Amino acid sequence: MKKTADKNNTVKSTNDGGEGVRKILLKGIFWRILIIESILLVWSLVYRYLSDPHAQPVDLFWYAVRISLLIAIIILFVMVTFRKFLNRKIILPLEAISASNLRLKESDFNEFDVNISEDTPLEIKEIVATRKEMLAALFKVSEERLRLVNFIRDMFGRYLSKKVVDNILESPEGHKIGGRRKTVTILMSDIRGFTSLSETLDPEIMVQLLNRYLEQMSKIILYYDGIIDEIIGDAILGVFGVPEKNETDPERAVACAIAMQHALDDLNNTFIREGHPPFEMGIGINTGSVVVGNIGSEVRMKYAVVGSAVNNAARIESNTVGGQVLIGESTYNLIKELLTCEAPQAFVMKGVKRPLVAYSVIKIGPPYNLELNRRDVVEAGVPMNLAFSCWKVEDKKISNRTQSGETLMLGENSITASIVPPLIPFTDIKLVFDFCVEAHCFGDIYAKVLSVEESAGQTVHQLQITAIDQKDRGILDRWMKDAS
Repeated sequence: MKKTADKNNTVKSTNDGGEGVRKILLKGIFWRILIIESILLVWSLVYRYLSDPHAQPVDLFWYAVRISLLIAIIILFVMVTFRKFLNRKIILPLEAISASNLRLKESDFNEFDVNISEDTPLEIKEIVATRKEMLAALFKVSEERLRLVNFIRDMFGRYLSKKVVDNILESPEGHKIGGRRKTVTILMSDIRGFTSLSETLDPEIMVQLLNRYLEQMSKIILYYDGIIDEIIGDAILGVFGVPEKNETDPERAVACAIAMQHALDDLNNTFIREGHPPFEMGIGINTGSVVVGNIGSEVRMKYAVVGSAVNNAARIESNTVGGQVLIGESTYNLIKELLTCEAPQAFVMKGVKRPLVAYSVIKIGPPYNLELNRRDVVEAGVPMNLAFSCWKVEDKKISNRTQSGETLMLGENSITASIVPPLIPFTDIKLVFDFCVEAHCFGDIYAKVLSVEESAGQTVHQLQITAIDQKDRGILDRWMKDAS
């Protein structure tokens, strides 16, 4: 009885603002019986009057009272009987279904079964059975759909930012071709001398090291609320301000870049302990207007950022040396109050009418309070004259034109040299020493021209080594030690 009462209360709570099955049935039966009995009462009175014209009004009154009492007894008996019958056969099963639906609505997803008696009408049993089958099928489909959506989010989140994936899945326009113009901050990172490293290491080891590097860098970019738009080999294109723009996008990008350099220092310590060569990474940052959206065709498309701001970020990054963070003038002007930078540098780039101005970041203030680990790019070297040949490297393509040079000073990470004909600052070069020693021929050394000056009647180039074979470095270090 208590269980039944609980069900009744549950159903009652769900029917606020409307009538339940119990009330509708009983009210309908009551009024129909009342109407029928009223008609019988009137007919009996009329019949009594017609059959006994001499009947007194008092007699008719008491006759009507007796008939009314009889009708009331009949109505009471019928209502009690019908109520008990309907309650057991129809109302309670329907209320059980309603209560089960309510629990289902309240997230009790295991509420498939409905407790009904064995003598419940066949039609209601069929309703309960069909309901169970439909719910099981619906929940199976829902679970499969949820599993598929989660799989899509997880899988495609490895190729696109999870923010972008959510935007594509949840927005009706997310899958359509087209884009919107937005102001974003672009972060471009690249491993210096990656080509040389790839040539000196086994492909399997190189891939393992690269994956470890990319995993660390990706985590940091996501931590600073950026998205990874693209990974091209060793290069990472990060974007801040997509899909939602934030006023802190430029400063978060710079803080992210410094954090990436710190993480690479820690990773390099691990690489060195394992006997692997360290990585050196340059990062360029630029802020500007781009088009963001789905680029391509209905057959194949990609979510991308397109615009001159992206190209300029790549150009700025190409002028970095290992451990450096260079930011464009647009980024600097937005957050210069937070930054400590070196004097601005101007780069004349191919395809750009006016020079690109960039600032080398030293540190960023509150709330980030991050500072780059300073490196002596131009350290004190040891006088040493070694002949070499060199070639310019543009867009990772090596020129066919050979130039000759000679070292004047050798440092751990730098070379002071004379090169004919002279190069311009920030040129990337590949150089090879023109001799072999101790049955060893030097491999390719990659470097960047930091400055070009006239000294003692000759043009002196200051080079920053960006990639060198570990065995070659060991030999040079031994020569410098002997010479000093």
